[in-house]
Amino acid sequence: MPLPPTLWFLFPPRSCMEMLLLLLLLLLLLLLLLLPLALLRQQQSQHAGWAWLASFQHHVAWGALSWAAAWQWRRLEHSTLHMGQSQQQALRWCLQGAQGPRSPLRGSTDISTFRNHLPLTKASQAQEEDSGGEVPSPTAPQYRGEASLQATLLGLIALRKAYPEVLAPGSSACVTLTSPWPSPFPWLGHALGRVSPPGAKDPVALLLEALRSPGLRALEAGTAVELLDVFLALEADGKELAGAIAAGNPGAPLPGRAAELRQALEQGPRGLALRLWPKLQVVVTLDAGGQAEAVAALRALWCQGLAFFSPAYAASGGVVALNLWPEQPHGLYLLSPGAPFTELLPVKEGAQEEATSTLLLAEAQEGKKYELVLTDRASLTRCRLGDVVHVAGAYNQCPVVRFTCRRGQVLSVRGEDIGEDVFSEALGWAVGQWPGAKLLDHACVESSLLDSFEGSAPHYEVFVELRGLRNLSEENRDKLDHCLQEVSAHYKSLRFRGSVGPARVHLVGQGAFRALRASLAAYPSSPFPPEMPRVLRHRHLAQVLQRRVVS
Repeated sequence: MPLPPTLWFLFPPRSCMEMLLLLLLLLLLLLLLLLPLALLRQQQSQHAGWAWLASFQHHVAWGALSWAAAWQWRRLEHSTLHMGQSQQQALRWCLQGAQGPRSPLRGSTDISTFRNHLPLTKASQAQEEDSGGEVPSPTAPQYRGEASLQATLLGLIALRKAYPEVLAPGSSACVTLTSPWPSPFPWLGHALGRVSPPGAKDPVALLLEALRSPGLRALEAGTAVELLDVFLALEADGKELAGAIAAGNPGAPLPGRAAELRQALEQGPRGLALRLWPKLQVVVTLDAGGQAEAVAALRALWCQGLAFFSPAYAASGGVVALNLWPEQPHGLYLLSPGAPFTELLPVKEGAQEEATSTLLLAEAQEGKKYELVLTDRASLTRCRLGDVVHVAGAYNQCPVVRFTCRRGQVLSVRGEDIGEDVFSEALGWAVGQWPGAKLLDHACVESSLLDSFEGSAPHYEVFVELRGLRNLSEENRDKLDHCLQEVSAHYKSLRFRGSVGPARVHLVGQGAFRALRASLAAYPSSPFPPEMPRVLRHRHLAQVLQRRVVS
């Protein structure tokens, strides 16, 4: 898998310590320069003569970014060429930060000893034990350091190479309070000429600022599900937003732009983004578990014809893989060779027993599937994340992967183990047979979680949010169960024997999944990006959707 051309050849080789000191010095000088310039620009923005200031800021900012990215390219090249050494350093980093009863291990970096002393644990089990049956608090961010910085710097450079115009002044805007860039650099974003107002705390203000700028080439959002909510809100509140733009709230009145917004909304959701921003080229969101459905809905409707790019894949609140290939349509990621310490647990298709022995990244085989295992530095825990990757290739000694599913999102009322990817395939197949329907979101619940279905055979309760279909006939509901039987022989056998009842499908109203995400995000320790669950394990979360059933 070829890596995009690097820039480090522009600079003479230096030691890592010297390069780090120079980088810190350059960033400090840049900060001291740009902050007063940004203030002057804000105060004098009404004068055309200050356009040179914006251009100067942009060039200086990109110079610093290119310099820093060149340093990161060089480090990445070295680490992927020497995977054994890189992982040994990552393990040493984890052991040095260990606390608690396992701290005697910090003096040893032997991988065999490390594996023998620390058993594998599952994140879901640990959270359940800690939470006492309540909604578990997601793992706090542990890896906000160099991995996040590297993903941001290399992602920006890769995006600019693939789409040279999207990061020009005034060409990009973020429409959510969260950024898709793991290290967003708010002050640097202003220097780069982002349309989004710095420090905004109102999502409506962000959307209005983007709508006032018809020349956008890149649209950013924290995650795909957040962007889906933005477009749904835009359709619901379009008249009010157009009125605000026409009245000059905020900024100068733009009645012509308000008329364009009204006309674009009248033509429906399909292709709306390109009608609002005719020069738009790419949508940037941060990838994480449970985002595929939202991406598919956006591609099919509002963002039809646009490319999607995620600078990284995040899990448990931290970066675990880098995306260096914006031109790839279905997300190829380079597993991070540095910290955190990552292992691969082979996934045995159809096997009764799970693998217990892990592999290092350099031992991955193309075409195989593995579950990611990360070591938590604070508690020194080897944690099975549940995220499953398919190895699509390699760069140097480092595996290039696609994320396929999460092992924690499994339906099993009689031991049938319907995985996230298998269920999504069946649901997509069924929705394709519902005339005019487009799937926006879905979640599943095992019937034992809901009191209202006691006495019936165990089955799945499936909640779907659709576009283009207001009611579900019994014939359409039955199609999902037939599709599940086609994709899972075990499920079909259980249905034939009557051990499992037919899956029950419920249509929820618009905003139901937005309310679910608000419930999930209400916990102070909730990481970003929040992984969207497809199988709900807690009754009060299932009831959020149950209360919003319309058909």
